[in-house]
This record gives sequence, C-alpha cells and structure tokens, in this order.
Amino acid sequence: MPDHADDRADPGIHDLGYARLDTDRARRTGDPEVVYGAGKTPEQLVGILRTLHAAHPERAVLATRLSDEAMKAVQSEVPGAVLDLEARAATIGPLPEPAGTVAVVSAGTSDAPVAAEAALTARVYGAGVARVNDVGVAGLHRILAARADLDAADCLIVVAGMEGALPSVVGGLTGTPLVAVPTSVGYGASFGGIAALLGMLNSCAPGVTVVNIDNGFGAGVFAARVARNAR
Repeated sequence: MPDHADDRADPGIHDLGYARLDTDRARRTGDPEVVYGAGKTPEQLVGILRTLHAAHPERAVLATRLSDEAMKAVQSEVPGAVLDLEARAATIGPLPEPAGTVAVVSAGTSDAPVAAEAALTARVYGAGVARVNDVGVAGLHRILAARADLDAADCLIVVAGMEGALPSVVGGLTGTPLVAVPTSVGYGASFGGIAALLGMLNSCAPGVTVVNIDNGFGAGVFAARVARNAR
C-alpha cells in the first residue's frame, strides 16, 4: 500500500479519508476540481464542497449528478450553495466573468437535463452561455430559424437523443466549432443512447467532436475552453 503521509504536507492535496481532493488543479489547468456526485453520500458531498470552497473561495465549485437527498443536504448544510434542479447540480462561490459564448443547442425537451448540465458547466468554466432549445430535425425550420445564434457563438454544444442527427445538420449549417452530446433518450432500439452515439461518430459533417452518452459536463468543459481561447 502507498504511504500517503506526505500528502498531508502537500498544500495541493486535502485528504478527507474518503476523498483526496486536488486543490492545486486550478493552478495547473486554470480550472478547479469538480465533484461528481453519483455514488457519494450526502455527507461526503457536503464535506467535499466545504473543503473545495475553502481552498478557493474566489472561484465557484461545481457538483454534478446529485440525488434528491444530496441536493437537500447541500441546500441545508452548505451556506451560499445554488441548486440547478434541471441540471441536478449545485455551485458554491462566484462564477467567473464570462469570456466568449457557448450556444447549447438541444433537440427536444427530453434532452433538457443533459443540456442544462452542459450549460451550467460551461458557465462555471468561464464562458457566457446561450440556450437554443427544442430544435430537433423533425422540424427543420426550427434550427434554420436559429442560424444567427449558431454563427454568433464561439463554440456549440449540440445535444440529441433518438438517432442523433441534429449535430450533422448543425455542422452543415455553420463553421462554428461543435461538440456533440448523445443522450440516452429514445425507444428500445436506441440502446440507451448508443444509436445516437454511433450516428454522431459517423457524422458526414466535418469537424463534429463527440463526447460520451449523457456527458453534458465533458461537453461543457471542452466548449468553454474553446470559447475562452477564441476571445
């Protein structure tokens, strides 16, 4: 077993016993550690959020994929925490000044939770965010009407389930950098988002980057960094 005794002397590592927090990440990468809430108890989440917030109170801490019990615990035990019920996430601390714009485009209302996670993440990571909702390919006139929003953004996040066609359509309408997010929305043959994932990976539109199924967080990080650097 490795000896973690030296960790206690390292100001970049906070060992809580159940988690070893990387409080040096903001210095190394420009962005602080984010808390993935799934699988953690409400008590663990509260302890992690408090510690990370104390380590860098000037920058927001983000916790994603929170259960109902976790959200209740954070709301009652972490002063200043702000809940995003749609994204099932929470932040504590000030958001950075936005640099650049990320447009989060979602195909349908059922994709909204993943789109909301992507939007909140992009904001925490320092980009401004615009939402373009419910513009799936079943009604192409809706996405055509939003072309000005697509062209105005520095990076796009396109969220879709079912067959995952929307990123290909958007990629053919604009040259704005685009990251596609397949969701697990769809009937049985969608295989929990695998059909959308494969459709996006096989997109005929050039320049479409794809993250994992339902990974709004990963898309938000990527898009915010693109937008920040674009400005």
